[in-house]
Amino acid sequence: MNKNDVRPSQRSLWFNKTPLFSEAFSPEIALQNVSVVLLLGLLVSSESYLLDAVRFASKKAGGSSKNLGGKSPGRRFGFKKVDGNFVHAGNILATQRKLRYHPGAHVGLGTNNTLFALEDGHVRFTKEVYIPPPRNPEVTRVITKLPKGAVLYKTFINVMPVKQEGKFKLVDLV
Repeated sequence: MNKNDVRPSQRSLWFNKTPLFSEAFSPEIALQNVSVVLLLGLLVSSESYLLDAVRFASKKAGGSSKNLGGKSPGRRFGFKKVDGNFVHAGNILATQRKLRYHPGAHVGLGTNNTLFALEDGHVRFTKEVYIPPPRNPEVTRVITKLPKGAVLYKTFINVMPVKQEGKFKLVDLV
């Protein structure tokens, strides 16, 4: 039994059971020990008062967050020019992560699958039957899973060049 486990009111009893308070000692020593016991009782009671007055946190401690990503802006994929818009050579028509829109007439394909106009003209979107080249990985991945006789359509982006009326190039002198 530890003396810290005893309440202050029982502390004097606990000290009385120790060998310091046996009858073998003189009354003067016993009197000094009693004053120490009373003094300890006062100290212990004030310590318990201090412990009662300690406040604990009323809010739960904030934990750390592990989801630190997702704060970057979107990539803004999709159409930049729609059907019927006039474009100049080099204008971006569509940006895409994978090849969702395919390049048609007078349209180039960039390294990051960006479609851009090769000539001045009007943008036209068409749905055409798509026949993939042989030994293409898309054949084994997509075409083999389609039912027999199914037709695969893809979206193509074309640029229809402006007519060259009144704008002739000199080819050769006669």
